[in-house]
Amino acid sequence: MLRTYGFLSTCPPARCGPATFTAALLHHLTAVTPGSAGRVVRVLAEPDREPAVADGAAVAHRMAPGAVEAAAEVLNDCDVVVVQHEHGIHTGRDDEDVLGVLARLRVPVIVVLHTVLTAPAPGRRRVLDEAMGYADAVVTTSEAARRRLVDGYTVERPGEVVVIPHGALPVEPPAREPSTDRPLILTWGLLRRGKGIEWAISALGALRDLKPRYLVAGQTHPEVLAHEGEDYRRNLRNRAIACGVADLIEFDPTYLEVDALAELVRRADVVLLPHDSSEQVTSGVLLEALAARKPVVATAFPHAVELLADGAGLLVPHRDPAAIAAALRRVLTEPGLAAGMSDRSTSLVPAPSWTAVANRYRDLADDLLAARVVVTT
Repeated sequence: MLRTYGFLSTCPPARCGPATFTAALLHHLTAVTPGSAGRVVRVLAEPDREPAVADGAAVAHRMAPGAVEAAAEVLNDCDVVVVQHEHGIHTGRDDEDVLGVLARLRVPVIVVLHTVLTAPAPGRRRVLDEAMGYADAVVTTSEAARRRLVDGYTVERPGEVVVIPHGALPVEPPAREPSTDRPLILTWGLLRRGKGIEWAISALGALRDLKPRYLVAGQTHPEVLAHEGEDYRRNLRNRAIACGVADLIEFDPTYLEVDALAELVRRADVVLLPHDSSEQVTSGVLLEALAARKPVVATAFPHAVELLADGAGLLVPHRDPAAIAAALRRVLTEPGLAAGMSDRSTSLVPAPSWTAVANRYRDLADDLLAARVVVTT
């Protein structure tokens, strides 16, 4: 059945996780229901810093801070609305403008949670609790996020919290064993403090005999760039020099489009996620690495524990360069280990493609619309 799907979110040309997620989900959601349409209300957190790039064709409205009525009017012309919730992407104190929009919607609403903190600030907890109260369904992208949400927040209808994983890039199957000529260790994503790159740099010296190439790919997060420029990247370069490993690490500061990123991931021998935070319940990079059947070394944040504990990767303590080095050495030298991880990820993440994810959202939207018909009749 043809639908018009509304989205309340950031979206390209903004470059952040929710923007990329919205663009991918909209594209594939309309693709799996040919003839359907998508309309995006693009949230402008700081209009004065907007890049001078035209919005995509799906952007029906640009929501300035506080302009909740006009945004809701556009979304009410859709059949169902998908609201991306991530701390900091909506306007108002503690992101509370999203509540003004939700309160005015008359169509079924799916709220997608990209972050679920254990102990958020009181204002942010209130906004999230109230947003869930307006939702017809709440989506988390991991079981760890769902458990934390149900256990720690005001969830009136736990059965309406649905786990739909993040979509993943299409990547060709990897080689069965690590390459022998300068194995490629890859970390990618928007660069900012908390990614743990410092500890990876400190680990490289112990791997010098393997002559690894550690590639950190991705531009600095736009919010970080606006407030502190490239200070963090410069600090990382200086750390590499101080540790004597500047010849083993490379930075690619460009924003990689889908095809270029897929090719880079395909060439990697191991993906490294050395995140500082123990809060992270969702990692699109982790899912994409597993979908590409790549060995993963990650710190023990909740989503990594959920997906890697059974052998698809190796877990290491936070901020522990020695443990990172030991795990990377195992992946790159231990016979059969990388291939075994690849096999395990095949069974662990059988179909995380964006098409499969879009089908899940389509089915959820259909269920919500059907429930509305039953209630009204």
